[in-house]
Order: sequence, then structure tokens, then C-alpha cells
Amino acid sequence: MEKQKKVFEKLDELKLNYKVIHHPAAYTIEQMDDLGITNLDDVCKNLFLRDYKGKRHFIVVLDKDKHVDLKKMREQMGTTALSFASEERLEKYLQLSKGAVTPFGIINDTDCVVEVVFDQDLVGKNSLGFHPNENTATVWVSFDDIKKVIQQNGNKITYVTI
Repeated sequence: MEKQKKVFEKLDELKLNYKVIHHPAAYTIEQMDDLGITNLDDVCKNLFLRDYKGKRHFIVVLDKDKHVDLKKMREQMGTTALSFASEERLEKYLQLSKGAVTPFGIINDTDCVVEVVFDQDLVGKNSLGFHPNENTATVWVSFDDIKKVIQQNGNKITYVTI
């Protein structure tokens, strides 16, 4: 609950509108489907990736029903080959665990080394669902508001077409 509290404090500090529901731990989109969470509003899939040498790290945010072609994304981003980052890197850079990857993790990225990559189709959406750094709740915020959280923290934002 402490990780969630930090997210809610940040949202309140920035005076952003959000709604939240608490639920059993959900590690995958399929589990969120089973709990009926994906029926409530747009839920996002979030991937934690690294470049070939592990020098750059990315949270990729996309609609729950989309699939990523890492080669095409790499070309749009101008990076070396992309792969999923390890659980150790996820903990080191964002203090998150597997199944709780979220753009809210950047709140823990005091050095602003993790880049956030949004699918262009999310721009302008009024209600996107993310875990608040733990997978026992889902928070809905607008695209503009999640972008404000990231900008306020100082992390780089990139847009791609997925």
C-alpha cells in the first residue's frame, strides 16, 4: 500500500482528477479481464524494455489489445535492438515488481533515466487505467494527466505508432 500511497500523493499534489478501484492482484491483462476491470474503461498494457547494451530503458504504454513489433518500434525510436528488461532492472530503476509495470513507476526514477514511450493512439484519451505501482488497484487518469506526472518528474517522452 505504501507504493500506491506515493502515487495518490503525487496525483493530489498536482491537483489531477483520478478514480481508483482496489482488486485482487492482477499480473496480466487476462487476469484484469477475468476481474472485469477492462470493462470499466480503457486499460493500458505497459512494457519495460531496454536497448541492446542496457544503457537505455523504456516504459512502453499501449492499449491492452495491441501487440508490439519491437523491430518496428526500434526503427521509430532510433535505438539499437530492444528486449524485455530483467526484473532486477525493473526494481533498480523503478522500484517495481513484475506484473506492476506502470508509467507511475517514474515517480521512483529520481535520475530520470527511464524514457516513457506512448502509442500515438492514446493521445487525447479521457480515461486510461494503470496500476498505481502495485497490481492490487487500478487508477484511471486522462492521457494529459499521466503526461503531466511524467513531465513533472523530468522523464523523456516519445510517441510511436504501434
